[in-house]
Parts: sequence; structure tokens; C-alpha cells
Amino acid sequence: MNTKKSEQLFDEAKKYIPGGVNSPVRAFKSVGGTPHFISSGIGSKMIDADGNEFIDYIGSWGPHIFGHNPEFIKNALMAAIENGTSFGAPTEIEIKMAKLITELVPSVEMVRMVNSGTEATMSAIRAARGCTGKEKIIKFEGCYHGHGDFFLIKAGSGALTFGVPTSPGVTKGNAADTLVADFNNIDSVKNLISQNKNEIAAVIIEPVVGNMGTVRSNDLFIRELRNICSDEKIVLIFDEVMTGFRLAKGGAQEILGIQPDLSTFGKIIGGGLPVGAYGGKKEIMEMVSPSGPVYQAGTLSGNPLAMNAGYASLSYIKENPGIYKILEDKSSYLAAGINDAIKSCGKKFQINRVGSMMTLFFTEEPVNDFNSAIKSDAKLYAKYFHEMLNRGIYLPPAQFEAFFVSTAHSKEDLDKTIAANFESIKKAYN
Repeated sequence: MNTKKSEQLFDEAKKYIPGGVNSPVRAFKSVGGTPHFISSGIGSKMIDADGNEFIDYIGSWGPHIFGHNPEFIKNALMAAIENGTSFGAPTEIEIKMAKLITELVPSVEMVRMVNSGTEATMSAIRAARGCTGKEKIIKFEGCYHGHGDFFLIKAGSGALTFGVPTSPGVTKGNAADTLVADFNNIDSVKNLISQNKNEIAAVIIEPVVGNMGTVRSNDLFIRELRNICSDEKIVLIFDEVMTGFRLAKGGAQEILGIQPDLSTFGKIIGGGLPVGAYGGKKEIMEMVSPSGPVYQAGTLSGNPLAMNAGYASLSYIKENPGIYKILEDKSSYLAAGINDAIKSCGKKFQINRVGSMMTLFFTEEPVNDFNSAIKSDAKLYAKYFHEMLNRGIYLPPAQFEAFFVSTAHSKEDLDKTIAANFESIKKAYN
């Protein structure tokens, strides 16, 4: 495969951009090699700067539920840009967008638009703290909520302890206010709450995780978590930046049958453009400025281009509820094919899948939390990744990420991907 142009671009980029990329996973450090610089995308395909075509299973990390550059989103953007790109003043489309989100997600009574998933999660935590008057939060090891200081925390020496920073620049003070529990382990949550009685403002969780690979919340665990938060007057926040409108029109909370107090969104609500949102109970959201004292602002929040693209995307979902059946059929077909490919080699593995999100783990034991996820053989995944890439299949360039299937993936695409798996798995194990 010719990668000369991508190699040249990467060398040039590293002179002006830290690591040559504007988001770390793009640098291929987890799998090795040179990242492919993408020049275009249409439907299920991406084409790089050297003219190589790939069947894409990252979909810009989730938002391209309809594939790249669908006509109806492109038309919405073209119509919007005729009127201007940004005003710093309210527009009607913001109201229509907010109303549509509240219609699709029953737990959301009011919503505030922001510019990224990180902004959404940071703002939701601030709203929870402002509403409760408490400062500490609980997050779960392996869940990623953006690069806000109080999210970049890992568990300490014990399973139940104060967190410690995972990045330079994160203060010990922030770490001290962040408690780290074990995903799918309700006892770890109970112990933290007991040790910090009446000090915890919020529990934030990816109800279906995408950032340690795809891992679903256990039904009993998530129900107990909801009950505990209600009993202890703790704000339960679902981070649905990745899962919102991808797994169902009501997100992971619809699948799990649990309503959080606040939810965060991104990805699909921008139709592929930069966007985020947080919303939930009216009494919490009315604490946000200018209704209340919790300050949060953004010059480009509710940007008309992102709002029009997002409104087109969510409207399509509302008008075509059958898309989730289509996504389920395509995803289950692909997972079954990958399963057969690896079984043919007689190797142990796990495929975790929830709807159109899935992860292949090269490990013998089931993956249901961070500790079981990190037992996956990341070096083997790197070999597998490059074998698939060489066969025209673009997978996440990191073991602990999700594959995303879109409605644009054809049976031909899926069959080509399955065939590539049979060849790639054998090569990777050799």
C-alpha cells in the first residue's frame, strides 16, 4: 500500500502540531506506523491522501450513523451557510433542536448546547455541584469523560481510594475531589458513599462504555446505582456523548430502562460537526446562568451550522425509527462473521457488542470492567489492525475503542470485512 503522501504530511504536521495530530489516538501510537491522512469520505468509505480506499468502522468516532456526508445533512448545511455561519445571538434552530432532544429523550426536560463532549461533561458536573452544594464526584475506572481536570484521574493503590492525577497539569486538589469506583461493582460505590457521607455531588458514568472498549452496564448494577443516587440525593449523570442516539433514539438509557438526572450528548447531535449538550431535570438545569447562579457560557454554543446539521440528523432518526433494526442486523451479521473467523484459528477472544458499537478483545475471559479489559493483548490487536488496514478495512487504531457500524455499510462491505478477518487473524497470530 502506498503511503508516501501521508508520511510526508505527518512529518510536516509534527513541526507545527504536538505529535502531528489534534487528538492523540489519531497518531497510531497504540498500533504503530504512520497515520493515514484522510482526504474525503462518502457513505461507508474513506479515501486517504495517497488514494487508498477503506471501509470505515470509526465513523469519526461515532457520529456518522448514516455514513460519511449523507445528502440530507449536506443539504441542511448548504442551506444554513447561505444565511451566515455564526451570530453570537439566539436563533430559532436552537429552540427546534432543544425541543427535539427533549422529545426523543424522556429524562431531558431542558438542555443547554455547548461545543464538545468535554464541555458537556464539565458543565454537567458544575451544575450538579451547584445544585447540591457538594463538591466530590464519583467516576468509574475505564470510563472517559473528556479531558477536564477532574476526569483525568485513576484509582490509587487500593480499589476504593482517592484518585491520583493521570496527566501533568492536573492538581492534587482536583484529584482529591474525584473518587474512583469499579465499573459494574455496586459495592465499590456503596463504600465510597459511606466513607464520604453527604459530600458527593454526582456520580458520572458511561452507561455503555466505549472508551475501554465496548462494555455494557450490568442491569442489576445500573438499577442499584440509580436507587442509591436517589436515596443519597446524588445527581446521576449519564455520559451519552458516544451512545446518545446511536444505540437507540433515546440512547443507552432507553436500552437500560434507567433515567438519569442529567445526560451529556455530542457526536450525532451535530451531524458530524463539533457540538455537545447537557440536559436533564428542569430544577437542575434552571440553576444554570442566566436562569440561575451556575455560570457556563460559549461564544459558539448553538452554532447554526452544527444545529442545522444536528437537527437534520435527529429529525431523520425520529422519522425513520426502523434504522435501529437495520443497524442491529448489520452489526450482528458482522460480529458473527468475525466470531467465525477467530474461531477458525482456535483462539480465545471476546466480542462485546451493544447495537452498532462493538469491540474485539484478544483475551480469554469475559470483559465487564476495566481490569478485565486491560488483559486483552494490545500487541496482538496492533498486528490485527495493520493486517486489516492492508486489506482496506479501517478499524480503531487502539485496542480500547469501539467499532461503529453505519446504515451505509452494505452487505458487500460487511462480507469483505469478514473475509479480511479470516486472513488477518491467521497472519496476526503468526
